[in-house]
Amino acid sequence: MDAPQVPRNDLDRALRYIRWINTRFGGVHALLSHLEPWSARWEKGRPVTLLDVGTGSGDLPLAAAKWAKARGHDLRVTGLDKHPTTTALARDYISVNHEGGGGAVTIVEGDALELDQQYSAGSFDYVHAGLFLHHLNEDHIVRVLTSMNRIARRGIIWNDLVRSRIGYAFIWLFTIGQPEIVRHDARVSVKAGFTKPEAMNLARAAGISYADHRWNLFTHRFTVAGEKK
Repeated sequence: MDAPQVPRNDLDRALRYIRWINTRFGGVHALLSHLEPWSARWEKGRPVTLLDVGTGSGDLPLAAAKWAKARGHDLRVTGLDKHPTTTALARDYISVNHEGGGGAVTIVEGDALELDQQYSAGSFDYVHAGLFLHHLNEDHIVRVLTSMNRIARRGIIWNDLVRSRIGYAFIWLFTIGQPEIVRHDARVSVKAGFTKPEAMNLARAAGISYADHRWNLFTHRFTVAGEKK
């Protein structure tokens, strides 16, 4: 999916599948389950900003913006992705589904490995990465997490896959009948997921000492997330 030569139609279909997974298997819930309690401390009348790294089709930023608007919060979300076709598809998705909060979402092109060049320290209140970091090697994961921590004034959320035989069996079943690009990316992604010790060790290596690990047995998703003291 990350290769620049992937046909637009194939990439669009793969992103539609990821949106389905995020909606039904915990991606949206994993993000909102942290924003919900944190929002109790948001100041009325002050905009809150969120950066979504590796945003894909922008479904999680849109879900967060709609959730916030329904509760009277002024949440402004920036979705960042390196792939130019992906960012174009994300803008299309936001424009079609903007009612209820899409106006608070901006899609930008950028490299997660160059966040320090694109954003200064404390540029956003929160920084989130969902189903993205498992695509990177360990050194790059630490690099991105370190940048996320630097850019976030208030906290971070890393939302990703638990690596397990059960998770792989589930994703193998759920991708039957899907195109090759979807089957390949989904199955490779689960294999590249993280155990709790692995995820926490990476977070500590990035200097993130305030985040806790939570995981869902049914969805095989986890978060490493927390607010700074």
